[in-house]
Amino acid sequence: MEETVLQLHINHKDLAPEKLKVIENIRKKEDILTGKNILVVDDDVRNLFALTTVFERYNINVITAESGKEAIHLLSENQGIEMVLMDIMMPEMDGYETTQKIRREHKNSLLPIIAITAKAMKGDRQKCIEAGASDYITKPLKIDQLLSLMRMWFYK
Repeated sequence: MEETVLQLHINHKDLAPEKLKVIENIRKKEDILTGKNILVVDDDVRNLFALTTVFERYNINVITAESGKEAIHLLSENQGIEMVLMDIMMPEMDGYETTQKIRREHKNSLLPIIAITAKAMKGDRQKCIEAGASDYITKPLKIDQLLSLMRMWFYK
């Protein structure tokens, strides 16, 4: 919402009170992401480190997995995971297969899973959604865009 207001050159003070409160809470860092448990699945430790560093600034609890198998194990062991950020391109079990297994084996249709892919090809978004992802974002990640997307899924 904040990005849209900025792009449309709307004075945020002209917004409805409930919309204004959402933007103000984000700026105060007292937003919906504070204290959330996010599972980040990526085979590249540099990406895991970068996202963990960013999320710590927002008081987001990060759990990391370097493979699809590890992610599935962590989900079965930890019932407190509230969202998954899933890299699509991983060796052995890719993000598509991992997402399908999470949906099938854990019967968890409410868990938001955001697919992250480096190679944005035509039809990738649809393929991710068909595999069971809730949403889709491409690399290189724009952190503000990712945080907005995450907030959107928690507000739903």
